[in-house]
Amino acid sequence: MTATKHIPVLLGAVMDALGDVRGARVIDATLGAGGYSRAFLNAGASVVAFDRDPNVVADANALRAEFGDRFTFIARPFSAMAELNEKFDAIVFDLGISSMQIDIASRGFSFRADAPLDMRMSVSGATAVEFIQNASVTDLARVLREYGDVKKAGIIANAIKRAAPKTTFELRDLVHNPRDVAPVFQALRIAVNDEMGELERALRAVPDLLNIGGKCVCVTFHSLEDRIVKSTFRTWTSPLGDPHMPVVAEPKFAAMPTKTPTDAELENNSRARSAHMRAVVKSY
Repeated sequence: MTATKHIPVLLGAVMDALGDVRGARVIDATLGAGGYSRAFLNAGASVVAFDRDPNVVADANALRAEFGDRFTFIARPFSAMAELNEKFDAIVFDLGISSMQIDIASRGFSFRADAPLDMRMSVSGATAVEFIQNASVTDLARVLREYGDVKKAGIIANAIKRAAPKTTFELRDLVHNPRDVAPVFQALRIAVNDEMGELERALRAVPDLLNIGGKCVCVTFHSLEDRIVKSTFRTWTSPLGDPHMPVVAEPKFAAMPTKTPTDAELENNSRARSAHMRAVVKSY
C-alpha cells in the first residue's frame, strides 16, 4: 500500500490537539498507510492501530519492525475497539475511504477504471455485486438517497437492479447524469462496508476507553460521517440530566476547536478540501 504517496490530512492539527503524547497510549482507528501512527510513535506514544484492509499489513509490519512493542496492529474493523479492556489517552479516527483504496483500480471503488464491482474494504463480507443482488429496489433507492443524496434514487435503483452490473463501468454507464456517478458509487461503498454503523459502534465505545483527560479526535470528509460525529460530541459535551431540574451534572467531555485545512495544506493535498477535525477531551 506504500506504492502511492499518501499525505495524511490535517496531521498538524491532530498533533496540536493531542499535545504532548510522550508516554501516552493512543488508538489509531484507521491505520491506512501509517501516517498518523508514525507521527504518534515519533512523538513518543505507544499505538494500537486498527484496519480491516489487508493491503495495509506491509505498512503495519514496517512500523512494528521499526518501533517494536510500542506498536500493535489489529487487523479488524475499528468497532472492535469495544472489545478492548484497557484505557487510552487518545483515540483518533481518520474517516472515509483512503486515497490508496481509490487508486487501486482492482478494488472496484473508482468509476475511472474498469474492474470487478467489489468495493469491500476487507476481504470478507458481500461484494457490491452481491449487495445489489440481495437488496430490493426499495433498499437500493434508500441507500442512494441517504448515503449519496441522489435525486432520482428510485429510477437509478430500478436500473441497477434490472441490469445487475458486475463491473465498475457497467455501473457507471447505468447512471445517465454525470453528476450522479460519484454519489452512486459513494452510496454503494458506504452500504457495502456499513461505514456509518461502524462509526456509531466505535464511538459508543470511546468514553469507557479513555482516561480522564483523554481526547477523541475525528477527521471527517463528508456530511454523513461528520453529522454522526457532531451529534455524538454534542451529546457528550451537554450537561447530564433534565435541564429543568435544579441540579444538572456537568458534561463528561469538553469540546475543543474545530479545524479545517489551511490554504498551504490544500495546495499540497487537494483531497483535504472537505476535511474537518473535531475533538473532545474527557473531563472526569
